[in-house]
Amino acid sequence: MTTPVCTSASAAAAPARQTHSFPSFASYVRARQPVLLRTARSLTANPSDAEDLLQTALTKTYVAWERIEDHRALDGYVRRALLNTRTSQWRKRRVDEFVCDELPEPEPEPAPGSGDPAERQALRDAMWRAITRLPARQRAMVVLRYYEDLSEAQTAEVLGVSVGTVKSAVSRALSKLREDPELGLVR
Repeated sequence: MTTPVCTSASAAAAPARQTHSFPSFASYVRARQPVLLRTARSLTANPSDAEDLLQTALTKTYVAWERIEDHRALDGYVRRALLNTRTSQWRKRRVDEFVCDELPEPEPEPAPGSGDPAERQALRDAMWRAITRLPARQRAMVVLRYYEDLSEAQTAEVLGVSVGTVKSAVSRALSKLREDPELGLVR
């Protein structure tokens, strides 16, 4: 049996083994996060998803930290957690598709005046002319409710009236707008 003469040469010839011992989870994460993040990026297409995936795997590792006996095998544990988590995410995102003869929803009919910009402008102008013909109080309520998109309570608060007053006045105003002869021609 021969003993090596040059210890540095025999050490260089021996395969490099990781003999890291990490005293805490935080020290492990600080030391190994860049390497583990590269692994996570290889499993996802989006760098943000890779960071989320790594955080989830590290959370699972943290929960099991006390049960892991051999801290030299931590990288393998985290990589397995990365892979299992990614597989679970992929399975959850799967959408079942069913073949059917008819589409489940009919195509919506185009809104009046949705094609030609001139028709849309004519409809808009006719609507504003009809609104200006309403009494001032009803006009204010219609504008606040439908153009400013306020709720009935907000409209009542702005105008200093009750919610019931807003409801009845808006109802009467919409009835007048439906009966307006100029808007009837546009329909």
